[in-house]
Amino acid sequence: MDDNDTLNFSRGPQRIVCLTEETTEWLYVLGQDARIVGISGYTVRPRRAREEKPKVSAFLSAKIDKIMDLRPDCVLGFSDLQADIAAELVRKGVQVTIFNQRSVAEIFSMLFQVAAMVGEVEQGLQRIEKMQTDLRTMQAVVAARVAAGARRPRVFFEEWDTPHISAIRWVSELMAIAGGDDCFAELSVESLGKNRIIADGAEIVRRNPDIIFGSWCGKKFRAENVVAREGWGAVNAVRDAQLFEVKSPDILQPGPAALTDGVTKMHQIILQWMDANRDSAEAAA
Repeated sequence: MDDNDTLNFSRGPQRIVCLTEETTEWLYVLGQDARIVGISGYTVRPRRAREEKPKVSAFLSAKIDKIMDLRPDCVLGFSDLQADIAAELVRKGVQVTIFNQRSVAEIFSMLFQVAAMVGEVEQGLQRIEKMQTDLRTMQAVVAARVAAGARRPRVFFEEWDTPHISAIRWVSELMAIAGGDDCFAELSVESLGKNRIIADGAEIVRRNPDIIFGSWCGKKFRAENVVAREGWGAVNAVRDAQLFEVKSPDILQPGPAALTDGVTKMHQIILQWMDANRDSAEAAA
């Protein structure tokens, strides 16, 4: 391309800064990682991105001067929580796209839009359709188990321990696809964690989850801490040692990881529970 021809233009952004992990992982999956010039310090997927790309942001803060030094022609971010970062970059003349995906459908929409931005519509759609097929297969497997007499377990997903925060919408939806029923599904529509706080732990005990998944936003899940909570010994999940960690990058990232590795881990655990409890489900029926 002749740089002196004022009618020429770039086919999509060439120097992208990703303020969160999901767009970084997706661009690597699409083979478009050469376009990335900066990433979030929290990025662990793919692992090699940490070695190859400068880290320019946390989640709620960013090194604006460092970003500007990278001369990005596009910055990709996530949610209203990064609105201040976005506003500062926009005032400096940078093109910024902030996605706000909160559901499984919205994650797929984000993936499609990013693929389109970098000229990978066909590949993006193929990969999205493969993920959709895998998720529908999970649903079919669960339906077959239920038809054969198994019961769907009640599941509590704990996004934070003190205070207790329940699952955000895409996690709740993926739990349902995986075969479990979210004990606090009514809270999942709340996008902010503060609106998903369960102030009274006794309410969790009352709802009596069969399985507890913990993903404490990057802090290691401690099953022994859950077991030690006052009154929780009566909870089925505690009594039957059904306490499992799903690592935050695998499920709390609203991107490819949640739709693949995160949901797969929950699905495997839920199927094991359904198979182990088939007799009790048949007796209850």
